[in-house]
Amino acid sequence: MLHSPAEPNPALDDLAHRHARPLHWLATATAMAAVVAAAGFLQPANGAAGTPTATAAQPAANGPQATAPDPAGVTYPLDCKGAPQTVTATADGDLDGDGRPETVAAVRCEAGSGTPPHAIYVLTQDRAEGSRPRVVATLLDTPQRQSVTELTVRDHVVTASLLGYSTPQIPRCCPDKKQLSKWRWSDAKFRQELTDSPATRV
Repeated sequence: MLHSPAEPNPALDDLAHRHARPLHWLATATAMAAVVAAAGFLQPANGAAGTPTATAAQPAANGPQATAPDPAGVTYPLDCKGAPQTVTATADGDLDGDGRPETVAAVRCEAGSGTPPHAIYVLTQDRAEGSRPRVVATLLDTPQRQSVTELTVRDHVVTASLLGYSTPQIPRCCPDKKQLSKWRWSDAKFRQELTDSPATRV
């Protein structure tokens, strides 16, 4: 703490100009050595003693981290005409900035041949105990006839690599168009940014 300068004290000036006796210096040195030794003794060894820091106590104060919804066992709004549904890729992250992660799942019908198109769904889970994951948004639907090859969530953005067809005449086995799609939550909805690659046989 800083203090304002005091008025000059003649007694202190006088002490500053006196010659100290040898016995006085010996007593002063002994007292200083005792203070230094006491300070070293009270110092915790390797941080093992003393009061815990705020950083060490932070995880307990915040509690366990929220987990992303489990995509297994969710009924997706995908009509497979009786065929099973298959989750081929998932990614998770906090998409709306509320501190709780969502799960993004790429799902398609399990077919014996061909390349069934994908749908991409966003899953969330209520805070209530015993609540189950549920679909809250569809980012990609099967009528778009695209397949997902990569799916990531980073910095609140969903990114997917999509394979499709430039014309209806392209065989369903051999997509010739590639796109990079990004979805970002903004103004209470997901907004898509789509980048086309030159049409080529993939």
